[in-house]
Amino acid sequence: MSTAVSQQISLLRSQIESRRLDEGTLRVLEFVLASNDFKSLNGVVYTLKQFMRHESLRIIQEIAGKSAENKLLIVDFLVRVFALIGDTESCLALRYEALLMREQKATGDQWLLVSCSEWLTFAEHSLESGYCSIAKKACEKALLCFEMNIVDDSGTNGFLIEKIKKLKDVVISASSKSEFNRTRSLEFPAF
Repeated sequence: MSTAVSQQISLLRSQIESRRLDEGTLRVLEFVLASNDFKSLNGVVYTLKQFMRHESLRIIQEIAGKSAENKLLIVDFLVRVFALIGDTESCLALRYEALLMREQKATGDQWLLVSCSEWLTFAEHSLESGYCSIAKKACEKALLCFEMNIVDDSGTNGFLIEKIKKLKDVVISASSKSEFNRTRSLEFPAF
């Protein structure tokens, strides 16, 4: 591994440990992942995943008393980190928790409302990653948006409802097939 990459990894760890959770830290991570040293990149990614899983749990514990807005900003940062390093499980788990948190807090803050299309997108991503039970829950949440009148555009309601129902049918079918019948569950952090 080159000296420049080693220095950037040290810088990244330092910034995460000092809770500098911003765009600059994401750029450092992008630099590390853009390395041409492919032999060591797999090891680096594995180490980063382990480090970030450990640190994200600590970070989530530290933000327990903060406002919903602060929590969501920090969770968004963590989601982006996990997406960059290819940790789909952690990325989906944090996205799901953020959607649930927004949904719970939306009664007081309208900007926190989770739209039907957000739930639908999350359901699609969950299904693509093999998390059928979570995809089904997200489809149910998306359909619930119509009952609660939380819709993006009333002109496309029929189309969206049909799309969600079809996706839910695919999820149910996929979860019953033996090839998808693996027990994949997301580990959710406690906020």
